[in-house]
Amino acid sequence: MNIIIDAMGGDNAPKEILLGAARAVKELGVDVTAVGRRADIDACVRENGIDMTGITVVDASETIEMCDEPTAAIRRKKDSSMVVGLRRLTAGEGDAFVSAGSTGALLAGATLIVKRLKGVKRPAIGTVIPGAKQPYLLLDSGANVECRPEMLDAFASMGSVYMEKVMGRAEPSVALVNNGAEETKGTPDYVRAHQLLKKNPGIRFVGNIEPRDVPAGNADVVVCDGFTGNVILKLTEGVAKMLVGELKGVFMGSLKTKLAYLMVKDGMRGFKKKLDADEHGGALMMGVSRPVIKAHGSSNAKAFYNAIRQAKLCVERGAVDSMREKLAALGARDGGEDSAED
Repeated sequence: MNIIIDAMGGDNAPKEILLGAARAVKELGVDVTAVGRRADIDACVRENGIDMTGITVVDASETIEMCDEPTAAIRRKKDSSMVVGLRRLTAGEGDAFVSAGSTGALLAGATLIVKRLKGVKRPAIGTVIPGAKQPYLLLDSGANVECRPEMLDAFASMGSVYMEKVMGRAEPSVALVNNGAEETKGTPDYVRAHQLLKKNPGIRFVGNIEPRDVPAGNADVVVCDGFTGNVILKLTEGVAKMLVGELKGVFMGSLKTKLAYLMVKDGMRGFKKKLDADEHGGALMMGVSRPVIKAHGSSNAKAFYNAIRQAKLCVERGAVDSMREKLAALGARDGGEDSAED
């Protein structure tokens, strides 16, 4: 299996990207194609002693910056690491693509170059988030500020497939974020979305879920528009960081609390790991015709390794093909959908 990576994308590129890729080659048994400025990659390899066994470098002279307008950058920077990587994926020269670069540019590139699945109006970003009971999938977590009911219905179908195929959840539950549990709660679009989800034969819909109940992890898939999802995602990240910091402050406050920490050190280590977003590493661009994974912009080697691991699981377990089948069934229920694939 060959995973294509954007070696120049993200705050810590190329060093952390290449370190994560090197670990993935050793531990996951994948081959990696690293796309980026060869001179920069070679210099980084020399300076940090990175083992490039199993990693092939493809030269790309340009880089898409976070400040670039996404669609314009994809169209104008033809020799950027992101565009070259996506084109190689489309040409069948790799099985998946992973980037920690600009989310907007990656979404635009995945849509324009790799293309959408039939029945998908707009791709969504699906992010796995730690929960009290178990991790859950939040989508859309930032791709689409506004979503029509039909889009939320498609997100639910794709999210259900992901949790079953990639995360191993049998009959995953699906919930719709809302400001109340009643079917009549929310905006007209959310009321309509609720009705569509109830009638969706390909998912196990459990109704609305209020934001305060989302972190419990009682629902496997949590569906909402990208604005709401991005707020939930960033609030969750902030609260997790605050909790870890506050607990550390409590335990380091005195000799007595330091001794108490020694007694619960293993439990605290597990608690910190449970809240660590790096354990999942990346978010699948759901609704794209080939696996495209968005790693966090500040990814370190561990996070990027886990993003590659997610890409490998998506390929091995046929997640995208299963989404294609489920969306086709949904389109047949609704009398057909506009084609998005070439």
